[in-house]
Amino acid sequence: MAVDISPKNSGGVLKEILKEGSGDESPGIGSFVKLHYVGTLLDGKKFDSSRDNGKPFEFELGLGQVINGFDIGIATMKKGEIAVFTIAPDFAYGEPGSPPNIPPNSTLKFEIELLDWTGEDLSPDKDKGITRKLIKAGQGHSSPNDGGVVDINIVGLYDDQVFEERDVKFELGEGEAEGIVEGIEIALLKFKKGEKSKVKLSSKYAFGAAGNSELNIPPNANVEYIIELKNFEMSVSSWNLDGAQKIEQAKMFKDKGTSYFKNNKYNLAIKMYKKIIEFTNPTYDYKEDLMETRDNLLLTANLNLALCFLKTQQYLDAKECCNKALELDPKNEKAFFRRGQVHLDLASPELAVKDFKEVIKIEPKNSAAAKQIIICNNLIKKELSKEKKLYANMFEKFAKEDQQKLEEELSKLPDVMHGTLGEWGQEERPGGRDATAFEKENPNILMLNANGTGEFKNM
Repeated sequence: MAVDISPKNSGGVLKEILKEGSGDESPGIGSFVKLHYVGTLLDGKKFDSSRDNGKPFEFELGLGQVINGFDIGIATMKKGEIAVFTIAPDFAYGEPGSPPNIPPNSTLKFEIELLDWTGEDLSPDKDKGITRKLIKAGQGHSSPNDGGVVDINIVGLYDDQVFEERDVKFELGEGEAEGIVEGIEIALLKFKKGEKSKVKLSSKYAFGAAGNSELNIPPNANVEYIIELKNFEMSVSSWNLDGAQKIEQAKMFKDKGTSYFKNNKYNLAIKMYKKIIEFTNPTYDYKEDLMETRDNLLLTANLNLALCFLKTQQYLDAKECCNKALELDPKNEKAFFRRGQVHLDLASPELAVKDFKEVIKIEPKNSAAAKQIIICNNLIKKELSKEKKLYANMFEKFAKEDQQKLEEELSKLPDVMHGTLGEWGQEERPGGRDATAFEKENPNILMLNANGTGEFKNM
């Protein structure tokens, strides 16, 4: 029996189930669906079929990629379900139709089998590591932005078992401080106020290879969260502020970054120091009386970022920040010292020692730099010693190989009287004559006559 599933029960979309599907969930807006369909007119004439095309039809639901009745109908289906939908012209191709196969004002029938579907892909790389299934639609058109305050309720599930359930309020981008995994923060950027959705996270966006022993989450585990965005406040955007206001925001980020750094939350500290750079660029917003403060904040941000990157072994990023700091202050002691540390970590003591010597030029009493110079010089000496041994071993190896090749070549030549010089004494030759100069120089290219007379001839 057909059921009216059209909005406001207008009779525009009727559904009749031929085969029940499995599970309780249906695809939501943005879900990637995979299905087979056969489309006919009311007189039974077929106008299109994915089965005839030889492959399933795939598209994103609810985004206007198909006729409206198609979107409405599939949103009610379960995985594996087969149903027939009767779709009125207003929910299909309307008055124009779709010539030549679909006449004007045509009511259509579609037999659809929903093969599979995945939630809306919210992952940055579109790798389906973060997918959303809408449970309750939100209000309005705006979503939280980075730095905005969100008030949420979360229920975490692993293997259908709840591992955490709580209300939490935090600033987007700083969720780590509240135990919020990255995937939740990324997903919330797409939520509307009041929305409730099920979000599936691959381990990459959840607890990763480490897992979470406190929550009984094993390594590399995929998890689910039911998330409700109860309320949110947008963060202040830098382009809405004047120079003085940007300076105040940058100072706030500096204080936050320092606090996170002291608590070994280096990733959060990095985010805060990057925000300083965001809010202090470009320079045209700053009057002359603010430029010195702005430059000092930017210098501090780059120096502190370099230190954070050293702590997290992101050496190339650390080097770049040191270079930027030196552009602002060409004689900055910390920038040279930290860049020297980067070069040491990158196994380049010959470059590191130059930076540490620059530190000594700026501050002769810097004992830390003096110690690093000694370490660099020792490393350079050890490297030179290793190279000498390496080359010595290489030359010895080559000499042995050359000697072996020579002996192999000589062994291939005919025997010349079992010994060349010495066995006959005083470089003599049989028959009583002395060896000629040519014979002395080329003892192995002569051989005894077949008659045994002791006379030699050239090979």
